[in-house]
Amino acid sequence: MKPEILVVEDDEALLTLLVDELETEGYRVEAARDVAAARAALAAHAWDLVVTDLRLPDGSGLDVLRLLEGPTERPACLMITAFGSVRDAVAALSEGADDFLTKPLEMDHLLLTVGRLIQQRRMRRELERMRGLVGESSYHGMVGSSRAMHRLADQVQLVARADGPVLIVGESGTGKELVAGAIHRESERASGPFVAINCAGIPGELIESELFGHEAGAFTGARGRRKGIFQEASGGTLLLDEIGEMPLELQAKLLRVLQEGAVRPVGGSGEQPVDVRVLAATHRDVSALVRAGRFREDLYYRLETFMLEVPPLRDRDDDLELLATHFLRVHSTRLSRDIRGIDSTALDALRSYRFPGNVRELSNVMERAVAFSRGSEITVGDLPARVTQGLSERFPGEVLDEVASGWPPVEELQRRYARRVLEHTGGNKRRAAAILGVTRSTLYRWLSEAGG
Repeated sequence: MKPEILVVEDDEALLTLLVDELETEGYRVEAARDVAAARAALAAHAWDLVVTDLRLPDGSGLDVLRLLEGPTERPACLMITAFGSVRDAVAALSEGADDFLTKPLEMDHLLLTVGRLIQQRRMRRELERMRGLVGESSYHGMVGSSRAMHRLADQVQLVARADGPVLIVGESGTGKELVAGAIHRESERASGPFVAINCAGIPGELIESELFGHEAGAFTGARGRRKGIFQEASGGTLLLDEIGEMPLELQAKLLRVLQEGAVRPVGGSGEQPVDVRVLAATHRDVSALVRAGRFREDLYYRLETFMLEVPPLRDRDDDLELLATHFLRVHSTRLSRDIRGIDSTALDALRSYRFPGNVRELSNVMERAVAFSRGSEITVGDLPARVTQGLSERFPGEVLDEVASGWPPVEELQRRYARRVLEHTGGNKRRAAAILGVTRSTLYRWLSEAGG
């Protein structure tokens, strides 16, 4: 679902600009021109983010901020203020605002800030949901009871006691962000901020300014001074995700920050001290990047003093059923479905699949299965075709019985499976084709060949 944003602004031109820019980025946006309209919008809908001006015709952005408190999860809040009212914006931060920007707005920085606040809220929400659903099988949101996950949890506790940088490596989808969050919460910095930034998601010309901040006039469009992510994370932990994508020239500046504990804003003449623990994560082989000249060797050695490797799902066989059941509960709750389990054939199919996308792919597979299921259990027909292909190799359940009775050719098994999926969908050929992962014309051809 698209993230949903409420914009509260009485300047018609700026309001139109904000709505257009945010909608272009793929957000669903609603506009309010005063506190009264914001109150009505907040009462009617749950928003992911509220962007509000500090000065409003019938009150202030602080009034809007106070409306966000309630029994349900509050949206993130981004305050907009004139440059001369920065002191008021800082006061808003102390009352619960998540960040503020000064006018005139720099749209690139606004969109980056919006994306970061929504992602952080999503991570907090997911961690809380996982913690509530999984209980004892979860360690700071990391679900699993396998030997590999127990070893990782032990390493997290040991590393958290130190305060040096940590390099977290692992394939895409293994949960490196959760490991970083666990290190933060187990450390003495747990009461400070935890800020995550994706180095691959920021344009090269903006990443230095995002990390270290900038002075007014440092580059075209830099009308005012702006703090960087390092300053925002002061007293806490900063996760630099996908650090393998960081430009070489910026790697040198990052190394200096790690050594000196100070940053130099873009366009600044002096350094500013920062108290931040840096965690770095990547799915790349950093030592190979060093050999290829794409990652600084001295930075690599600075980071890999504490290195944690997050195991892929294929090395966590004991966790697959636990994780699948966990995601079944998560997505059933979110989609308001009453699905209580996974049948044995579907579990066999999940176990036979390699899951190259790891835990993230398993979550997506279970979300799809919950959406497609028509009964109280997930069956093999609810799973994507790529997951069930292993059945033709292992032949569990009913398929094994059919094979043993005469070893039919693959084409015949294909026809039988297509008919079963069609029966499962109640004759809905569009849905059956989606489950099988083929076009409807291919399904029609299979059924025609089978006399269907």
